[in-house]
Amino acid sequence: MPFFFSLKDMSNYIKKVKISDIFQPKLFTLIKKKNYTKNDFTADLMAGIIVGIVALPLAIAFGIASGVSPQQGLITAIIAGFIISFFGGTNVLVGGPTGAFMVIVYGIVTTYGMNGLIIATILAGIMLVLMGILRLGSIIKYIPYPIIVGFTGGIAVVIFSSQIKDFFGLDMGAVPSEFIDKWIVYFEHFASAKLLSMGIALFTVLLIVFWPYRKIPGSLVAIIVTTILTAVLDLNVETIGSKFPELAGGAALPSPEAPIIDMKAIRMLMQPAFTIAILGAIESLLAAMVADGVTGKKHHSNTELIAQGVANIVTPIFGGIPATGAIARTMTNINNGGRTPVAGVIHAIVLLLIFVCLMPLASYIPLPCLAGILVMVAYNMSEWRSFKALLRNSRADVMVLLTTFFLTVFIDLTIAIEFGLLMAIILFLKRVAETSSISVIQNEINSADYDDSAENELLNIPEGVEVYEINGPFFFGLANKFDEAEHVSGSKRPKIRILRMRKVPFMDSTGLHNLRNLHKRCKQWKIRIILSGVNNDVFATLEKSGLADEIGKELICNNIGNALKKAKEILE
Repeated sequence: MPFFFSLKDMSNYIKKVKISDIFQPKLFTLIKKKNYTKNDFTADLMAGIIVGIVALPLAIAFGIASGVSPQQGLITAIIAGFIISFFGGTNVLVGGPTGAFMVIVYGIVTTYGMNGLIIATILAGIMLVLMGILRLGSIIKYIPYPIIVGFTGGIAVVIFSSQIKDFFGLDMGAVPSEFIDKWIVYFEHFASAKLLSMGIALFTVLLIVFWPYRKIPGSLVAIIVTTILTAVLDLNVETIGSKFPELAGGAALPSPEAPIIDMKAIRMLMQPAFTIAILGAIESLLAAMVADGVTGKKHHSNTELIAQGVANIVTPIFGGIPATGAIARTMTNINNGGRTPVAGVIHAIVLLLIFVCLMPLASYIPLPCLAGILVMVAYNMSEWRSFKALLRNSRADVMVLLTTFFLTVFIDLTIAIEFGLLMAIILFLKRVAETSSISVIQNEINSADYDDSAENELLNIPEGVEVYEINGPFFFGLANKFDEAEHVSGSKRPKIRILRMRKVPFMDSTGLHNLRNLHKRCKQWKIRIILSGVNNDVFATLEKSGLADEIGKELICNNIGNALKKAKEILE
């Protein structure tokens, strides 16, 4: 499936495609097969309860760090988590808010407000649905690894820097959005750091690192312990309740509310929406592939993209933020026995019960504890070992990695992804162009070295004949190499030029243009062109463009032996 469509092509494709071919939710398949046992439900129930408990502190922390309220983080985990499991194409994937979105969400809320975030998220959801319908699920997987590591590492640094105020309890106003400005303000106010806040944050970090029981997450234990100490001892630290006093009265799911949409807002928010869509697609499909590797199952990538899209269309209407598949929660689900999407649905129901019944207690959670949790999230996201290993790769990979990383940290995540992709494409094309070559053979060819000759013999090249050996794709990267080859061949022009194309896998429009120009130039010089070793795909391209008829189909030979025989006939 190609990347780009005209509106007419897209409309025709959507009319022809069968929805059952691209949308195959695993839960629907499970219901259809009717082989879901009591043991399966018991395993999913236990896993869903544990994953729901694990997701609680993360949803609250991601909500606050994204510049919205803890309720909005939990609403996202509930609604998006339910939809992603219900409609998803993976057996055990668990969805919700993730650290990857914190940076972009914070930026959108700061610049465009909550209404802007809702519009951007809905647009991203529509993009994700279209990606699934157009079967782009497999293509997303080919985004270069240095870009993924670069922006993931950059996001980790930004998340870490955003938590310094709460980690150290700094007495300052709002944290600036720019990375350098943040650290300037931090150093100016570092003298106001509070030992109590630092102690709670460090306690949280150490508990997460050294907590020995995997089935009970250290982050949850840290929240319970620090919240009880804060409430009982009336500790003088900033809490969720002091920042969001409305939590004390409890919480209920908000009514759906449509955003105020106009074309100006859509135009402004298309770029951040595209970033949300790409991030959501990458992270969810990476999580799905990780789950496949552990469980031995196979996910349906296009179904997964559609489910992610639906979740991001519906969730913001209830005040939620962008969501995607979460690798950490998915692995927790697998490690605790989750077998089917039912576990993800139960995780959402558990969070809903906590949201409705226990939210007043969440107001006592100290912010330094959440900062400690997010510092560990940033550390786990950083993939510093992969980052370090990539620095030993080729210069091109290092350039893409560092460019994406520094642009993410210092400029903007959207620009980082776009520029990283552009640089990766340019460097890849440069590599392909460097591997493509044209050499001139003027004396003889040993046909034993080549598989496109019908005979195994030493083939003499008659006087007045040149053979151009083309190695690699015939595309715009070869634009100047014909001229270079002509200079190498000398000033004496031949009577016949054989273009040996057995190693040409495809031709693009620029390659066709260059070949047509070469043919016209040779006609002016009264030089005949013969093509040799043309494969079926290249021949179809030549025929469709009309160039095969211009050259003459009788001069397009299947091997070099026949091409040389044809040349001798013409000379005679």
